[in-house]
Amino acid sequence: MRRIVLSAMFVFASVVSFAQRQTLFNDNWLFSTKDETCNLVIDECKVTLPHDWSVGLKTLENAPMGNDGGYFPAGKGLYRKAFKADERWRGRRNSLLFEGVYMNARVVLNGKEIGSHAYGWTPFEIDITDALRYDGENQLEVYVDNSLQKNARWYTGSGIYRNVWVKSLPMTDAIGDYAVKTRKNGADYTLDISPTPTLPRRGGRVLATLVDDKGTVVAEGNLPFTVKSPKEWSPKSPALYTLTLKSSTDEVSTKIGFKTIEYSADKGLILNGEHIILSGACVHHDNGPLGACAYKDAETRRVQLLKDAGFNAVRTSHNPPSTAFLDACDSIGLLVIDEIYDGWRTEKTPYDYSTIFDRDWQNDVDSWIKRDINHPSIWCWSVGNEVIERTEPECVMTARKLIGRVHSLDPYRPVTSAMCSWGQGWERFDTLMAEHDICGYNYYLDEAPKDHKRVPSRVIMQTESYPRDAVKNYHLVSDMDCVIGDFVWTGIDYLGESGIGRYYYEGQTPGEHYQGTHFPWHGAYCGDIDILGWRKPISYLRDMLYNESNNDLYIAVKEPNGYYGEIKETSWSVWPTWPRWTWKGWEGKPIDVDVYTHAQKVRLYLNNKLIGEKDVKDCIASFKLNYASGTLRAEAVVDGKAVKTSTLRTAGKASAIKLETQVYDELTYITATVVDSKGTPVHEPYDLSFIVEGTDLLATASADLTDQVAYSSPIRKTWNGMAQAIVRTNNGAKVKVNAKGLKGTETRILYK
Repeated sequence: MRRIVLSAMFVFASVVSFAQRQTLFNDNWLFSTKDETCNLVIDECKVTLPHDWSVGLKTLENAPMGNDGGYFPAGKGLYRKAFKADERWRGRRNSLLFEGVYMNARVVLNGKEIGSHAYGWTPFEIDITDALRYDGENQLEVYVDNSLQKNARWYTGSGIYRNVWVKSLPMTDAIGDYAVKTRKNGADYTLDISPTPTLPRRGGRVLATLVDDKGTVVAEGNLPFTVKSPKEWSPKSPALYTLTLKSSTDEVSTKIGFKTIEYSADKGLILNGEHIILSGACVHHDNGPLGACAYKDAETRRVQLLKDAGFNAVRTSHNPPSTAFLDACDSIGLLVIDEIYDGWRTEKTPYDYSTIFDRDWQNDVDSWIKRDINHPSIWCWSVGNEVIERTEPECVMTARKLIGRVHSLDPYRPVTSAMCSWGQGWERFDTLMAEHDICGYNYYLDEAPKDHKRVPSRVIMQTESYPRDAVKNYHLVSDMDCVIGDFVWTGIDYLGESGIGRYYYEGQTPGEHYQGTHFPWHGAYCGDIDILGWRKPISYLRDMLYNESNNDLYIAVKEPNGYYGEIKETSWSVWPTWPRWTWKGWEGKPIDVDVYTHAQKVRLYLNNKLIGEKDVKDCIASFKLNYASGTLRAEAVVDGKAVKTSTLRTAGKASAIKLETQVYDELTYITATVVDSKGTPVHEPYDLSFIVEGTDLLATASADLTDQVAYSSPIRKTWNGMAQAIVRTNNGAKVKVNAKGLKGTETRILYK
């Protein structure tokens, strides 16, 4: 095997739960902005972090973010906060920890600039010990500048979009950065820490306690010590333990996990001694209608959506995610490729990271690794994506420098980056690929058989793939041990990169998302899951290919070509397909139906008449029939017997609004579906009014990425029968949903 990776090794503690060490600093901020380009002025108003000032504004065709950023306004913003210093901070070393500010942040405390940070995706910490006042209020100002556009190829958001903390440590014997190391010995693991200069270790002793998820102490004492037969972390069983370290004046805890990873071209990827294929999804950072705001509940929900869709891995393209996202991957169980950059020295957009690469790359890599390395879900680091200078000899030296720095901080996990050719030749990248532990292929997995013959030791994973190639890629991954997985672009629809994944009709603006302007498209429709969290049919097929026992019968009806117009596809699209049997006006005309299942055969019935029985290949049985309204029923057949049934019905007249509510600690998601008298979704559009009492309405949305109504609006037109509101969870709050001519509904929002 090429390398053994032991989980929880070099775990740098940075975010902890003890109030005396770290206090959330998200409340009672005042915000204002002015964007002269878009004639945007927001007078000073009270906000609670995380905050993204762009996402609630109306998209504009002339907005500087352009198609890349989803046509949202940007500009400059100012955050102000008045606060009194906590007496518990006196005599301690205090700092402000910003998890993420987009971008070019300058921090001023009591009239003095105390720090700045350019990159919008990495955390930064600023010492405030000497600048704090204990007699009266402190005045904190954070200036944010996102006016230089374009600076990314997707929606970034604008503002302090992740948490802010006050970090307070004792002056002496404070536990700073530390590294946790584990090594497997039979069924047991040896656990130790590697101190840094800021970690006290008197006489080589740090008292440690390890507790399992039930609160039972499984090991304690001076390190190193042996942990007897711990549960190992995996996507199927994401077992976590809490490690607490104590010095004479300080105490800190972090979650850790135990796992082993091996990889080689002849055996593939081995997790805890068992072969695993990565069924992965690429994701951008935004939470749809919430924009860049990294609410803990939104991040947890997003990870759960991916897990429920059958993915076991995720690639955080193309920047470090929030801590909350990684926490959710730890606890829910997704293996993570943690990526830091979209590009290096050569620009993709005029004001991207290339403008600061030489100055800031090492500090950003260091803060990225030290923040994230404690997460057992992370198994691989990625230092880049399709870098423009990939054909230049200097690129090899840049890769060597980046990868070397990562390995100096974490000698155990592998490092990759995502590579593609786009017509520049493929074999010429062998020298660059040789710098990486694992080679990431974007859309070029067809080259793997030839590459394996030329470079037999190369370990390959497809770091991006077209959604429609699910079956082909599954076979390539399954048939070649040197290929350890596939990551589809993308797992979830996202804002920005406007129009990627779209299909369109004859007469509409033609071309790929990067060809011309496709306004009012303001987002990407290439996800297996839409921005409401609804799984598209392609998601069920992909799930069945990789997961034998999940979702074993699904009817997918292909939209008839010509029903709304002649359909044109783009590279990242799939043919518009729906779990829908309502095609008014198409009676007697041909329609295609795919049924997804693991069964041997499928029988299809229309209005109780057998249409036919078909064999299943690659989890698909395909039928062609003439459309008639009524009931479409599919039966999964094993050894001649029907083992499961699924049914679609033609919708009647809309009569009511059905609500589904997901209540989390901070956020509540309310999905409204227009239905007929029998509960069948009705797809004609309706304007829904979300009337909120006793809480804050954060956003409304449909999955229509051409909708020009701002996400902050309380009125939302349904698309494919659905719309959604997101509110703050508040005991006793009410949300009423009304539409003209339909029976309104009401739901009460409670704490979880």
